[in-house]
Amino acid sequence: MSSSPTFKRLPRAVREQQMLDAAVRVFSRRGFHAASMDEIAEDAGISKPMVYAYLGTKEELFVACLHREGTRMMEAIAGAAAPDLDADERLWRGLRAFFGFVGAHRDGWAVLYRQARGSQPFAGDLATMRGRLVEVVAGMLDHALRARGREVSDMDLEVVAYALVGASESLADWLADHPEADPEKTATRMMNVAWVGADQLLRGVTWHPGP
Repeated sequence: MSSSPTFKRLPRAVREQQMLDAAVRVFSRRGFHAASMDEIAEDAGISKPMVYAYLGTKEELFVACLHREGTRMMEAIAGAAAPDLDADERLWRGLRAFFGFVGAHRDGWAVLYRQARGSQPFAGDLATMRGRLVEVVAGMLDHALRARGREVSDMDLEVVAYALVGASESLADWLADHPEADPEKTATRMMNVAWVGADQLLRGVTWHPGP
């Protein structure tokens, strides 16, 4: 009798997702440097050589996890924030999709926001994804402003977008540590913080320091 493990045959795409699911779980627990391919393979229920054959080295596997989780997040936001909605409804739906993603994929968020930021080889990948998110938010604000017959400079749009994204990321990190928290209520809290400023911006109201 052979003692070698046997594995159920699955389509390659299904098997790759299985490996990525396991890798995200392990990377979120251990971080990139402490995670081992042995543990990832064991978590996925497959052999370590199969992980290498399908997804390459540990670094390549981590990048694949980053791209998958980042793409999932961006698709959720873009799919929810339809361009024909009013500005407040569009921002609200985008926030709800974002926090909903974090609530449903806490391990994925940990890999994106915590592990990748602390590992220099992946900082560029994360910065690129974050830049795309900032562009989406800036585009929402620009669309809303133009609908009201107003325009602001690209720099002002970018600054406000970075502020909204940064605040949302911090609150999302809090949500990831509080599984009892409701993602939709968290999105509502963020909306109440963000929209007061965004609505004033859309109305052309700005604050200036005194003499």
